Amino acid sequence: KILNIHPSLLPSFKGANAHKLVLEAGVRVTGCTVHFVAEEVDAGAIIFQEAVPVKIGDTVETLSERVKEAEHRAFPAALQLVASGAVQVGEAGKICWK
Repeated sequence: KILNIHPSLLPSFKGANAHKLVLEAGVRVTGCTVHFVAEEVDAGAIIFQEAVPVKIGDTVETLSERVKEAEHRAFPAALQLVASGAVQVGEAGKICWK
């Protein structure tokens, strides 16, 4: 299985320009999502998410830096869940917690 980290709270803001889309939408919270890779882009089963505030005056660059900090915490946490067997992909691509 392959894990991916995406710079938004999926299923919102899929694709390569997540920060730009977040800022254009005017949402106040974004974050990152660690998920299993699936055929469809950013559609795999979600393992772990961490929220990040969107601050007034944020740019793609400032938001990206704040989300990267969350990614550095989220990915090891998700990897630990998978490596320990606490979480795995079950039937129909859904997460199974043990």
